[in-house]
Amino acid sequence: MERPTPINEPVKLDKYKYIMSRTDTKGNIEFGNDYFFEISGYTPNELIGKPHNTIRHPDMPKVIFKLMWDRLKQGKNIFAVVKNMAKDGRYYWVTTKFEIKKDSIDNSIKSYMAYRQAARPQAVSAISKLYAELLDIENSGGIEASEKYLSGYLDSKRMTYDEFIDDLIGNKGAFKLFFNAMAKMFGGK
Repeated sequence: MERPTPINEPVKLDKYKYIMSRTDTKGNIEFGNDYFFEISGYTPNELIGKPHNTIRHPDMPKVIFKLMWDRLKQGKNIFAVVKNMAKDGRYYWVTTKFEIKKDSIDNSIKSYMAYRQAARPQAVSAISKLYAELLDIENSGGIEASEKYLSGYLDSKRMTYDEFIDDLIGNKGAFKLFFNAMAKMFGGK
């Protein structure tokens, strides 16, 4: 599938709707709700079985996905603010909770769920600056250099990645209830 050319125009997200998708352990899409396909601009036939990074915007530093995959492979859920790209090249920012789904018999990881909501403008403003720095570092020094910079950035704030993201996205109150309800409704923790 040919990747679209990014354009500097946002997709309008409904702050009351959620985007859901599930991937296998290799990151290939197994399921998406109707809103996932509506926002991405792809049909289920175009995305089911394809890598989830099909919708990744090139402005996203790879180190964020490395961090995400490292965490998920350790059996830990993770929040992230992500810039995705629709089929027509437009972009959309989402706050995403990536959650592990385990086999009920042998407790092995069988898939990953992603629950998304429109990201708050304050979060987008703050994270887009950091992502631009990480991407510049990645382009000149590789993902390892980007990872070291991110670690130093978090150390300077005296925060873990989780604390930084929780603070950035306002992970409390109604926001936290939303993601907890999504996880409970769809068999998560």
